[in-house]
Amino acid sequence: MKTVPVSIVTPNGPVYENDVEMVSVKAESGEMGILPGHISTVAPLRISAVRLKIGNRTDKVAVAGGFIEVRPDKVTILSPSAEEASHIDVHRANEAKRRAERRLEDKQANIDFKRAELALKRAANRIDVSSK
Repeated sequence: MKTVPVSIVTPNGPVYENDVEMVSVKAESGEMGILPGHISTVAPLRISAVRLKIGNRTDKVAVAGGFIEVRPDKVTILSPSAEEASHIDVHRANEAKRRAERRLEDKQANIDFKRAELALKRAANRIDVSSK
């Protein structure tokens, strides 16, 4: 089966590089499935899982938003942070989720609710990606 090289990159460097048969992402406009030879496009990503199909296995990477650039011969994902499912510290992700939930429940005037909501989404995404 045909494959396409995929790179997932953060400001700290590459997180994932492999040739895959299919990439599935959640863009701001909806779910995207990318196969080798896909038309060129750029799209903003949601905080979500990136699914990468290689033969009978599917790799998962948690991304904290960013952008996907698709070319017929290469897919690049740029994200502020990304972690492969096998590298996610579930205990740390659960702690981050609890902290964000406490901040949202406190309803204090000095709390940045948008930031707390994003922290909760990122933590929940990391937990979800690591558990599947």
